[in-house]
Amino acid sequence: MTVTGAPAWAVVPAAGVLLALALAAAVLDALLDTPAAGGGTAAAARGRRWSRPLAESARLMRQRGRTTVAPDRLLWRTGTAGPLVAALLMAAVVPVGGTVVADLPVGVVWFNAVDVTLWAAVWLAGWGPNSVYPLVGGYRFVAQALGYELPLMFALTAPAVAAESLRVGEVVRAQQGLWFVVWMPVAFVVFLGAVAAFGMWGPFSSPVGRDAAGGVLAEAAGVDRLLLLAGRYALLAAGSGMAVALFLGGGAGPWLPGWLWSLLKTLAVLTVLVVLHRRLPVLRPERIVRIGWLVALPAVLLQVLVVSAVMVAKG
Repeated sequence: MTVTGAPAWAVVPAAGVLLALALAAAVLDALLDTPAAGGGTAAAARGRRWSRPLAESARLMRQRGRTTVAPDRLLWRTGTAGPLVAALLMAAVVPVGGTVVADLPVGVVWFNAVDVTLWAAVWLAGWGPNSVYPLVGGYRFVAQALGYELPLMFALTAPAVAAESLRVGEVVRAQQGLWFVVWMPVAFVVFLGAVAAFGMWGPFSSPVGRDAAGGVLAEAAGVDRLLLLAGRYALLAAGSGMAVALFLGGGAGPWLPGWLWSLLKTLAVLTVLVVLHRRLPVLRPERIVRIGWLVALPAVLLQVLVVSAVMVAKG
C-alpha cells in the first residue's frame, strides 16, 4: 500500500478521529468497570456506564478549577495540556489507509521524540501545583520512563531496519505479503508495553496511583482534569494506531477500504490495552526499570539483531 501526504486541512478530521478513538476507549473502560453496589437492574447499570465518560466530561467542564498555595500556573497549564498535544503530534505521522497528515521522512524518530516530551509535560503537571502528591506522581513518571524509553527506541528501530526507512509510510509498504508482527513479535509486545507506559495505563499507572491520592491528577479539577484524562486515552489511541502502521500492515486487508482496515485494527489493539488495564497489577517504578533494562531491553536488542541479520542475508 502506498501512503501519501494529506492536505493541510486534514489536520482537523485527523484530530477528530483521534478524539473519537479516545472516547471509544473511555466508554469501553467504563463498561468494564465493576458496578457499584446498589439498586437498579443490570441493564440500567450498563446504560449508566455507557454514558459515564460524556457525563463526567460535562461535569468537569462545569467544575471550578482547584487553586493551591503559590502554584506555578504557566508550568501547570503547560503540563496539563501536554499529554493531549503530544498525542495529536504522534497521530500526525500515523497513516490511515493510504493517507497521512505529515509524511515526514523521519516519522519514526518524530514519534519517539514526541514521546520524550511527555517526560517534561507530566513532570510539569506534577511540579506546577506546588503540592506533594502531584510532585510524587511526576517523579514516578520520570522514573518509569527511564525503564521503558530505551526498549521503546529499539522496538521502533526493528521495523525501520526491515523497511530500510524512517518514513512510516515506507514501513507500511514494506509489509506487503507479510506483516512485521509475524517475525518481530518481541518488538511488537515491547512497543505495546511502552504505549501503556507513556499513557500511564495498567501496570504503569503508578504516576496516577490511588496510593498517592491520584498523583499528577491529585490537584487537577475541572477542565484541567478533563485534559489530563483525555490525554491519557488519546495517547493510547495514537500508540495503537502506530502499532498498526509499524507491525500490522497499516490499512492492508481484503474487501474493505484501507482507511477502514486501519481504524478496525487500531480499535482492536486499543481494546486489548483497555481490557488488560484491569487484568494486571500496578508495578512500582523501580521494578519497571529493572524489568525494562534486564528483560525487555536485551530481548528487543536480540530482535533487532535478528532483523538486521535477515536484511543482510537478503542483500
